[in-house]
Amino acid sequence: MTENAYAPLLQVQGLNAWYGAAQILFDVSLQVGRGEVVALMGRNGAGKSTTLKAVMGMVARRGSVQFLGQDIARREPHDIARLGLGYVPEERRIFTDLSVMDNLEVGRQRPRRWPDGTPAPEWTPEKLFALFPNLGEMPQRPGGRMSGGEQQMLTVARTLMGQPLLVLLDEPSEGVAPLIVQQMARTIRALKAQGVSVLLSEQNLPFAEAVADRAYLIEQGQVVHEGRMADVVANPDVRKNCLGV
Repeated sequence: MTENAYAPLLQVQGLNAWYGAAQILFDVSLQVGRGEVVALMGRNGAGKSTTLKAVMGMVARRGSVQFLGQDIARREPHDIARLGLGYVPEERRIFTDLSVMDNLEVGRQRPRRWPDGTPAPEWTPEKLFALFPNLGEMPQRPGGRMSGGEQQMLTVARTLMGQPLLVLLDEPSEGVAPLIVQQMARTIRALKAQGVSVLLSEQNLPFAEAVADRAYLIEQGQVVHEGRMADVVANPDVRKNCLGV
């Protein structure tokens, strides 16, 4: 589908970001529509994760960030999360001393509605256990006694308990077993089927091809290419210059 086929939920324009005195992002612009999966792709260190953190207000930033038509560029991360923007960090950050169920309860927020007033998907532990059967088999297991892949599932499930309308997903296929990668792909498709949007940071081209509608390619903190995911896959020059494949 084309970009115009979606009503925009997230619009980013001229986004710059810094770690201390070092500028990492330079005038990044992108948008994500309702029910759309967008891949932010690039090599290691290109600025993918920083872009997600800048949208969430987790690093020093300047530029326009609008979510649901509201300017969130000066809001704190917890305020942004309460608006319905979920964030799944690459490093997971689960509560290792808490059980699966308690981790989920930590993330719980009220059900939401779309801007047109219709109900958004409501996530419950029961629905999440259907989506992640592994978690359903260990509801009382402490997070610290789970595998890396299981912790990745738990991080996504905890974010979904916040009833997000859009999920920022950082490197979901990085460092996990192939079966977990397949589970992540199924999860993203399930979110899309319910109208939830996803902006994922990713450098695994086959994974992105399997789930994304569009892609933005970022290099040295700047967007250097954008287009339909199928067109990115079909363009050998883009793949070589921006992804090294």
